[in-house]
Amino acid sequence: MASKTLSYLGIFFCMMFLFEPLANGQLDYNFYDDLCPNLPMMVRWGVWAALRNDTRMAASLLRLHFHDCFVNGCDGSVLLDDTPNFKGEKNALPNRNSARGFEVIESIKADVERACPSIVSCADILALAAREAVILSEGPFWPVSLGRRDALTASTKAANEQLPTPFESLDNIVAKFASNGLDLRDVVVLSGAHTLGYAQCFTFKRRLFDFKGSGKPDPLLDASMVASLQGTCPNVDESNSKLAPLDVQTVYKFDNAYYKNLMTNTGLLESDQALMGNPKTAEMVNFYSTYPYLYSRDFAASMVKLGNIGVLTGQDGQIRKKCGSVNYYY
Repeated sequence: MASKTLSYLGIFFCMMFLFEPLANGQLDYNFYDDLCPNLPMMVRWGVWAALRNDTRMAASLLRLHFHDCFVNGCDGSVLLDDTPNFKGEKNALPNRNSARGFEVIESIKADVERACPSIVSCADILALAAREAVILSEGPFWPVSLGRRDALTASTKAANEQLPTPFESLDNIVAKFASNGLDLRDVVVLSGAHTLGYAQCFTFKRRLFDFKGSGKPDPLLDASMVASLQGTCPNVDESNSKLAPLDVQTVYKFDNAYYKNLMTNTGLLESDQALMGNPKTAEMVNFYSTYPYLYSRDFAASMVKLGNIGVLTGQDGQIRKKCGSVNYYY
């Protein structure tokens, strides 16, 4: 155990040096060291407890952080409930009945508030929780700079417009990444997070029965996988919310199997398999399918970039007492 701890510490200092130029200048890796020194331990414990009860939660927390950052920055806006003043992101089409983990973040926040009241933002807790979820799934460590503040509002419209969907072309997805300062490699690398978790049948069902109006399955999807998925997701509306693993090889382990699946035409989502239709992204897929260590390294680097999108700092935003609601002062 001690050697593993020392290993993580070594990686931490190495990664801090490597990623320092990418971090937002107003964030700080040591932001809470004096005011809430046990924050990392509290987040780690909260995530561990959540995964013990629900192994799907690792993917859910990682996705929640991604969906937060992609809509107007990493500001905890995805966590806000609807109010009379705004319709938030929870019920936007990409999140409705699919985004999960809100109660986990709220529970960690309650623990943190008892220890460090009005100090730590929900946005920071979510960023840390995403990292812990990956580590506990045997994935890589990355340094998380801290000091984000929480948004005062959220927007269903922004979430519907800004979040990538499984039905979009690769060009559209690349454009959405670019609008957040992420490049083509980030598209390929962050898509690899689909090594964890499940997708609802409606997100890929057209590949099974009537691909692009052909009346036939997607010819790019492996025939044996088509037959298996047709059993899981029969062509009736009642199956739309059923689940299938994004990576059938290692459902709960963070690894590079996602890229191996794409190489054998067994990527579940159309948007994932589309990476093989572009020479540049296909070359990256082949590379990461061969070199798992280099994939872990690049995933960590892309997560640092993701976590610094559009952050609120200083006097912007606020530190919410509860993640689902804005603090109102009268």
